[in-house]
Amino acid sequence: MASLEELRGELDCLDEQIIALFEKRMEVCSLVADYKIENGRKVYDRAREQEKLLKAASRVEHAYNKKGVQELFTLLMSVSRKLQYQKLSACGTTGRLPFIEVKELDVKNSRIVFQGVEGAYSEAALKQYFGDEVNSYHVRTWKDAMDAIEDGAADFAVLPIENSSAGAVNEVYDLLVEYENYIVGETVLPVSHVLAGLKGSKEDEITRVYSHPQGLMQCEKYLYDHPAMEKISVPNTAVAARKIVEEQDVHHAAICSAYAASLYGLEILREQVNDNRHNSTRFIIVTNQKIFLEHADKISICFELPHESGSLYQIMSHFIYNDLNMTKIESRPIEDRPWEYRFFVDFEGNLADGGVKNAIRGLREETKSMKILGNY
Repeated sequence: MASLEELRGELDCLDEQIIALFEKRMEVCSLVADYKIENGRKVYDRAREQEKLLKAASRVEHAYNKKGVQELFTLLMSVSRKLQYQKLSACGTTGRLPFIEVKELDVKNSRIVFQGVEGAYSEAALKQYFGDEVNSYHVRTWKDAMDAIEDGAADFAVLPIENSSAGAVNEVYDLLVEYENYIVGETVLPVSHVLAGLKGSKEDEITRVYSHPQGLMQCEKYLYDHPAMEKISVPNTAVAARKIVEEQDVHHAAICSAYAASLYGLEILREQVNDNRHNSTRFIIVTNQKIFLEHADKISICFELPHESGSLYQIMSHFIYNDLNMTKIESRPIEDRPWEYRFFVDFEGNLADGGVKNAIRGLREETKSMKILGNY
């Protein structure tokens, strides 16, 4: 039997041959790219690649090697496609993305909508991003806000997308898919909830607490320690504060902001009832225009994938090969398609960058229903 050193030497020789063959293969792939560019052919030919994988697997006998060969050829073809996309980019044939670059948002002549009532965290986020002197109004639901900008009743909407404690705001992710509206900005708002009630209310006598579902989720530990408090969901934390005033019941309280408590004349029964002392919510600024600021450095997209092993793995490689840093990935169930998911990805970059254009071209060809949600 050969020694370990002899076996390793044999592997080294085989690896050298594989490297030489790989470089030769890439040379041929480059010629294929030239042909496709000259003749206007698409890079990704899914049917041919599937046929190639089946043929490669049929040439080996061992079941483990069949899977290994398919994985190897899947990777080889993926690398080949990325070379072709880069050559297309170098030739200036990546195509124009349907977004217009702007120097700044026209806030002075705009109307801005937020969900909730006066005193809502969304209003605070609005003022943090746009300033105090803006033309704004409120609506009942996040969907109403999306309708407002789609219909032209407002120019921008402020919507919560993610909380540091409770996670993604799933309904807003779904609305970004449903509407042809786009993200143009974001702001992160520190969120500190208080328990607020009528004058004369006592914390240990509260039997009912109103708040937005996210507010209740962000205060789970506090509410768990106070089992006598019935949790009631309302559309907004400021709505909860207003409801306490309307009901005039000293046994009812709201989880809301200190500002909302002050605005509606409530007493703070307990400060900072949220679980996370560093609780914050990320809000997005949405419009119905396909625009992006010239210094925007984050891109959000969503896409669907074939329900096949390794499909997400292959898609992620587009970020790696174009030196793009992916900062977030979320998945949401696709309606009426059990156990299939839509993916939401944030990554660093600007739509004017060559690497971004290159990656998006590859993503468009290799995913299903890809949508650019915004550059901000």
